[in-house]
Amino acid sequence: MRPLDDKDRKLLDLLRGDARLSLKALAAKVGIARSSLRERMARLEADGIIRGYHAEIAAPGPGVSAYLFIRLKRTPALDLVEVLRGMPEVRGCASLTGEIDLLVELAAPQTDRINAIRDRIAAHAAVADVTTSIVLNCDI
Repeated sequence: MRPLDDKDRKLLDLLRGDARLSLKALAAKVGIARSSLRERMARLEADGIIRGYHAEIAAPGPGVSAYLFIRLKRTPALDLVEVLRGMPEVRGCASLTGEIDLLVELAAPQTDRINAIRDRIAAHAAVADVTTSIVLNCDI
């Protein structure tokens, strides 16, 4: 699976908002030709990110949210950042000063998916340690 780019993310956001948009409308909003849009959708389906034409997206907005606090063995860890970019559940990633090198925000349907993602990240060669915090509530 190749990493998601900005156009992939835009397409997924549009489909989350209205999975019934026509290919013509989607292509125009993403800023690509319809043929390119069809290729992208086919790739996203093959990668398991879009699980059907009804636009069941693998990384839904609601569900369980978590933050991963990652300490690296050395910086930069550009290969790890590329892995994170390819994960649809990753909502954000920030490089920090201090003891924690990366702060990663996740959203997934269930905690077992959060655990699987955490385990995959923790197993990466550049990672020294990962601490996970599940979001319990946000009243903002």
